[in-house]
Amino acid sequence: MNRLKKGFRFLGSMQFAMILLGILIAACAVGSVITQGKPYSWYSEVYGGRIAGLIMALQLDDAFHSWWFILITAFLCLNLLLCNLLRLPSLIRRFQKSGKAESVSGRTGSLSVGGIESPEKIFEAMRFRKIKEESDAGGNRILFSTRGRIGIWGAWVCHLGVLVLILGFALGQSLKKEYSVYGVPGQTREIGDTDYLLTIDDFRIGLREDDTVEQYTADLTVRRASDGAEEAGSASVNHPASMFGMRFYQNSTGWAARITVEKSGEELQSEVLCAGEFAAVSDKPDLVVYLNAFYPDYALVEGNPVTLSSELNNPAYLYTVYYQGNIIGMNALTGDDVITIDDYTVSFSNPQTYTLIQIKRDRFTPLAFAGGIITLAGLFLALFVWPGTMWAVQNPDGLWTVYAESRKGGQLFADIFSEASEKGKKDDGIEFTEP
Repeated sequence: MNRLKKGFRFLGSMQFAMILLGILIAACAVGSVITQGKPYSWYSEVYGGRIAGLIMALQLDDAFHSWWFILITAFLCLNLLLCNLLRLPSLIRRFQKSGKAESVSGRTGSLSVGGIESPEKIFEAMRFRKIKEESDAGGNRILFSTRGRIGIWGAWVCHLGVLVLILGFALGQSLKKEYSVYGVPGQTREIGDTDYLLTIDDFRIGLREDDTVEQYTADLTVRRASDGAEEAGSASVNHPASMFGMRFYQNSTGWAARITVEKSGEELQSEVLCAGEFAAVSDKPDLVVYLNAFYPDYALVEGNPVTLSSELNNPAYLYTVYYQGNIIGMNALTGDDVITIDDYTVSFSNPQTYTLIQIKRDRFTPLAFAGGIITLAGLFLALFVWPGTMWAVQNPDGLWTVYAESRKGGQLFADIFSEASEKGKKDDGIEFTEP
């Protein structure tokens, strides 16, 4: 049993916390030095096969989501939890005892002044306003007051806030959902496996005076399919929109175009394709047209397609045609060129930019936010609230000796007490302003 208690005390000790923080700092350093999220082939080329194998085995390619990083975080949470639980009973006793006059009966404080006729003036000057009067075991009168007792909880509340903050962040990183939706204005797309639909109302590219891009902005409407509830917002770079508990980020942009399929001179289908998408012919699904890329100002440089500018000077559509999974054609369409396949004619038109919206849903963001608020509250209590105790004991000659103690404030508290005492001796009507 004693070993178990010692084990729990070590897990909740400052020494264990410092060990964990040291390991965590080292892990963060490794995660910062080693490029994250690359395949084995990349690490093998940069570091060699043996080190690349070690990186993959230890999950150093995704250090902040690795099992060992999660384990370190879990132990840190356990340390903070045990630290608070182990300290709680004694802290409660200390808080309760600090508000009672018997806690000072028969003892002297770290600061004192004797020969005082009106000790209440010193109490008031020190901002100790709620004064209790009692008698000690010898029948002597005692005046007793406290202030800032809640400051005792500063470090404890700060630890609690850090614990909640870490839990909120860790759970959010582990369980958050991310989705990508892209399209052109007027399109409505499903948001992953959710019950929500995203409509892109508008997409604007803001330009500076020199025609360079200053900002991308997408106006969005989100509708919940189950009840039709809607929320609207605008997402731009570094300024995400918040709707239905999700964050919408303007991630990137690209080119899209309208594809039109005709059969025997009659329009069969027409839809918007973003670069990287494909369309299957409606009455012949084995026939698929893929829009590889779009070049607004098309040119061939050493046999490779490039765009000379972002202006629509010579638009070209790079396509690939598949039939039953096999490539039957690949080229770039310019001007009025079309693709002819038996009775089908395929053409591209109306090039326009699309927007890619990155959507993140983290249900634990409020928990992390609450942890931050609790931590700030704990720091405020620890740094700016001084728990202090004052008491005065009446001597047989009728004069009083005034005592004061504070675990915080140090020399500043002593200077305040000294100034208040001097004024208390000289003037019963003292006025004192605490610096």
